Amino acid sequence: MTETIEIPLGSQHIALLEPMHLTFSCENETVKSVKSDMGYVHRGVEFACQNRFDFKIVPTVVGRICGLCAITHSTAACLAIEKSMDIAVSDRAKRLRILALELDRVHSHLLCLAHTAESAGYEALFMKTMMRREAVMDAIEALTGNRIQFDYAAVGGVNRDLTLETARMIREKLTEIRSAATELSDRFINNAVLRLRFVSHGMLSGEKARVLGAVGPLARAAGVRTDVRIETNDLPYAALDFEPIVEQGGDIHARNTARLKEISQSCDLIERVIDSLPEGEIRAKVRGRPMLEAVARVEAPRGELFYLIKGNGTNILDRLRIRTPTYANLGAFLEIFVGEEYANVPPILASLDPCMSCTAR
Repeated sequence: MTETIEIPLGSQHIALLEPMHLTFSCENETVKSVKSDMGYVHRGVEFACQNRFDFKIVPTVVGRICGLCAITHSTAACLAIEKSMDIAVSDRAKRLRILALELDRVHSHLLCLAHTAESAGYEALFMKTMMRREAVMDAIEALTGNRIQFDYAAVGGVNRDLTLETARMIREKLTEIRSAATELSDRFINNAVLRLRFVSHGMLSGEKARVLGAVGPLARAAGVRTDVRIETNDLPYAALDFEPIVEQGGDIHARNTARLKEISQSCDLIERVIDSLPEGEIRAKVRGRPMLEAVARVEAPRGELFYLIKGNGTNILDRLRIRTPTYANLGAFLEIFVGEEYANVPPILASLDPCMSCTAR
């Protein structure tokens, strides 16, 4: 006998510790459809930035949207404001922004992998991954002065330079991170039990990813070569010989593999930045006020982060609009669960790496 039931998930759940509500319609144990409510929290960040805060403070304010993606929000806001005001940022400052962005990508990917392991029931691997994550958190603190929500990017450049001592310390931490990536890859990719939980579950085809507008590791793990780092020239990734990592499986296993490879790739990019860091000022003088409409795109750990700002000649922006990667991926999120057993929902959801702090802002 077939029984249809509705199962609510969120806003507090071991696989979703964020303000999002999902309702799964299931026939016996099989998911037939999914509904979502992403409007659980409205913090009014956009409204505040276009009504209260000086445009120079906006990067600091939007850095509070999310603890994991703080530097991407601040950098995107800075890029848009700089375009609106035609501010020339030095190559040194641009590369230091890349340094911070890639460190942020490493720690975010490690957190996602930890939660994916935890949601599959592998608590020891969760603890091991979080322990290994401390190396990159130390490097972030050495560079920016804080572990999360660090106010590193500023209009015109960055707030802190890279000293020789800090560069040396980051290189040492990169050795630890590479070792961690190798160790974790063996656990996530070769463990027989995890392969049963991850391979062929949470499938997303490349065609579906394109049609539904998926971005970030979710799309790249499905074979779609999409990455803002090769699609814009706002940051000099081309000079660092960057090439996006693309996997073909489209399942949990492929998403884990893509993130593990991106961790090693980010370490390489960080090392290239340190090796090729040019001389120059870290922050240009800011004169005038935003007058024009401008957009900026940054590859956040979860995909394309899009900012639109509109100036009106005053210190307060006329408009700020943010589109986050989780919002762009929502259509794909709901598609992936259909046809799966409900027992597989927690690890699938964790592997999607939703960031509701960014989306419900």
